[in-house]
Amino acid sequence: MTAISLKQIKKLYGTVPVIHGVDIDIASGEFLVLVGPSGCGKSTLLRMIAGLEEISAGELKIGEKVVNALPPSDRDIAMVFQDYALYPHMSVGENMAFGLKMRGESSGEIDQRVTGAADILKLQDYLERRPAQLSGGQRQRVAMGRAIVRRPKAFLFDEPLSNLDAALRVEMRLEIAKLHRRMQATTVYVTHDQVEAMTLADRIVVMNAGHVEQIGHPLDLYRKPASLFVARFIGSPTMNTLPCSVVQSANNQLLAELPEGRVAINLHDRSPTMSGTLTLGIRPEDLAICDAGTAWFSGELAVVERLGSQTFAYLDAGTEKLITIEFPRAAEIQVGQRISVKGDSAGVHLFESANGRRVN
Repeated sequence: MTAISLKQIKKLYGTVPVIHGVDIDIASGEFLVLVGPSGCGKSTLLRMIAGLEEISAGELKIGEKVVNALPPSDRDIAMVFQDYALYPHMSVGENMAFGLKMRGESSGEIDQRVTGAADILKLQDYLERRPAQLSGGQRQRVAMGRAIVRRPKAFLFDEPLSNLDAALRVEMRLEIAKLHRRMQATTVYVTHDQVEAMTLADRIVVMNAGHVEQIGHPLDLYRKPASLFVARFIGSPTMNTLPCSVVQSANNQLLAELPEGRVAINLHDRSPTMSGTLTLGIRPEDLAICDAGTAWFSGELAVVERLGSQTFAYLDAGTEKLITIEFPRAAEIQVGQRISVKGDSAGVHLFESANGRRVN
């Protein structure tokens, strides 16, 4: 399949910039996920790749061809929309075949491609039904089938699972992952759901207010977020973050001062005399109960969430926000219990408070 290259892509509505010079190179066969909160520009960027939005500046290439001025029909891509966009008066088979008929494909070729896509997506028994007779998951399979039969250079997905309930989202996420493994197609997928992003992507692009915050493999973003925004967005529950003062010890070691303890830190490419206020982050699974004398935080448990496979507790330690801690599922803890916790210093993330950039 074809690679896609975006160089300094910008989008303005009038004089208002909404995409600010995005650079992304998508490898052939890669599954790339654009993720971020509502309004961050991810769907706008996808629509520019599709040709549904005009590019204000920059260069977009599909394969070796610059496609900035090409209409969507000439870009040889297929898009799967959030709302399925099926023709209600047509059967499943007719919906899947429609694009091929418009391109003048022979009836034999159309039948072969529709049958093949139906086999892949388990739609063989539904080809004569209308969209209104299908569940949400089945409709999304039809929309995917309509894209597959075209054999495009790339697939674009715009939040395809957001209209489904939780159980169907999981099921369809697995179907999409299996489909990509089978077809090895270049895929750009937009979602606001970071769980979808983490489970589907070869690489993730985290977007914020029209800017790319970070591009990387899912676990790289989780383990070493480049900014406070990425740290808070990637991971569920979110990373604990709180302000901390940085001081220098007598032996020139830098220490982060927490409410009840100090953590040795290493600030790369920084002056060894650096001091001041940073934002410290630590994930819930990197905290554990300890003796009061070695604690970073102490307080009462305000909320306990037992989710079956996991237990999360929220500690009121007098900080700006409750501290989230992950416990074993059978942990004997309860609301109102007073505990002390500390973390693994290797799990500490430090960010500049002013601009949110990572410093360790």
